[in-house]
Amino acid sequence: MVFFNDNKRFSQWAIALSLFVFVLITIDITGDYWDGVHWTHLLTEVLILILSLSGVVYFGWLYYQFAQAKINILTQNLALANQQAQQWREANRELIAGLAVQIQKQFDVWQLTPAEAEVGLLILKGLSHGEIAHLRNASERTIRDQARAVYRKSGVTGRTELSAFFLEDLLLPRQQY
Repeated sequence: MVFFNDNKRFSQWAIALSLFVFVLITIDITGDYWDGVHWTHLLTEVLILILSLSGVVYFGWLYYQFAQAKINILTQNLALANQQAQQWREANRELIAGLAVQIQKQFDVWQLTPAEAEVGLLILKGLSHGEIAHLRNASERTIRDQARAVYRKSGVTGRTELSAFFLEDLLLPRQQY
């Protein structure tokens, strides 16, 4: 990744430098033309202008190639992570179903309304209030109020404690040293 970042930064600087030279040469050619400078001098500067433009194009293409390589790596990593998550879900399907049933039973013990239970479940899944509001077609304020009701009825102070309530017993106990 360091190699990619170094080449990306190099390409960015090369593009900036080539554009700077391009602008300066364009200004110089314009001034020289109006001053009546000999055509051989103008031709030399036009060649420099073309060279700087070529630098912009080349380093822009190089930057694009680096960006595409990075996108491909990230796409592959995402596909692998999704595949691993799907395998985990399939391997633990019964456990997940049993956990969902137990969570719902606990929500019933806490006497959560169906809306509060849905919000509680979405909080456990890690969604933000804004994401939950979007999914439920509700205002973020309504979701915040329902989340506070979940916390109050469950006796926890927030989403971390709510998650810990259900996950704490799933983890192996710490070994005493």
